[in-house]
Amino acid sequence: MAIIVQKYGGTSVGDAERIRRVAARVVETYQTGNQVAVIVSAMGGETDGLVALARELGGAEPLAREYDVLLSTGEQKTIALLAMAIDQLGVPARSFTGIQAGIRTDGDHQRARILEIDSGRIQGVLDAGIVAVIAGFQGHDDDGNITTLGRGGSDTTAVAVAAAIGADVCEIYTDVDGIFTTDPRVVPNARKLERISYDEMIELASLGARVLQTRSARFAMRYKVPLHVRSSFHSETGTWVVSEEEVMERLVVSGVTYNRDEAKIRVPGVKDHPGVAARVFTPLSEAGIVVDMIIQNVSHDGTTDLTFSVAREGYERAMAIAQSAADEIGAAPVEGDTDIAKVSIVGLGMKDHAGVAAKMFQVLADEGINIQLISTSEIKVSVVIAERYTELAVRALHAAFVDDGAAEPTPEV
Repeated sequence: MAIIVQKYGGTSVGDAERIRRVAARVVETYQTGNQVAVIVSAMGGETDGLVALARELGGAEPLAREYDVLLSTGEQKTIALLAMAIDQLGVPARSFTGIQAGIRTDGDHQRARILEIDSGRIQGVLDAGIVAVIAGFQGHDDDGNITTLGRGGSDTTAVAVAAAIGADVCEIYTDVDGIFTTDPRVVPNARKLERISYDEMIELASLGARVLQTRSARFAMRYKVPLHVRSSFHSETGTWVVSEEEVMERLVVSGVTYNRDEAKIRVPGVKDHPGVAARVFTPLSEAGIVVDMIIQNVSHDGTTDLTFSVAREGYERAMAIAQSAADEIGAAPVEGDTDIAKVSIVGLGMKDHAGVAAKMFQVLADEGINIQLISTSEIKVSVVIAERYTELAVRALHAAFVDDGAAEPTPEV
């Protein structure tokens, strides 16, 4: 008997017919002798509708606590409907809100982090032969307040529950067939990966791939939870996210990804003195603005230019904060640009291959694409380019690194 956690997103449970299909898949898994816990998101469009209702009230920003109470009702509707549908197929099921499932978080509303899961109630239901249907995206703080986990919260819930109950696998069901070497909408011949490492998945998720969220991938790696990303519309095998030693095909570049949600800010004429950079970036950090890529150029006149990128949604706030800091330190007026995108290549094979970055830069140069910022790690290279060249860059890099079949076998242990 295996313990299997299945997670279904909003598209998979978008209407009554899709909920019935999910129920049938859950029952099929249960009837093969497995204990099954199911984590679900709100029905497609449900959360957006709740947000719209809150905005219709007008006035100031909604109270964070009440906003979480409102948003959590979307998943509550789904768990009840799915439990009913499973029960109608002859298999007992019981729904759990985040509080009922024992998911304890910190008190940071709308982006809470899971601290602990008291899995006793869930495990008791599974041991009794009942399917547990659990609301994703939500939990409770130490004062009993409902909290929500932010973007991708249901994935995080699924992985955390899987870790808490010692699941053999956490299946992430989506509207795609698995994890691809790049976006098939941009490169139609992108291929599905059979396996990918936790490290690669974390990089891809943080760099713009939207199949899994970064937090859930990190959680899976920390607790060694095998993930199986697969389609909710058929039963074919998807992509396994596993430890590095379980990846049989080590690609030099396993994925090419992009993120258009980027903006660039330049603070010119900064005096090249100790502590000046801290005076620019500390207020950004205090405002909760995540700075991604940073480049510093020092001129002969003793000044420097600080250029960095931020998420586009925080661009206006970041510009205002940067300008205030620039005024305090006597820098020139701040410049900004939202016409940019970040394009990245990721792969375990980069650890053992020299010249990957150089090849990437040459491929882009051959296409007449100028590089504005560069960031690297052991298994990725990211560049910022003009947004209008995004698809051209992705296609060229995929052709150069993936279509060429640049791979090496995993060494035998």
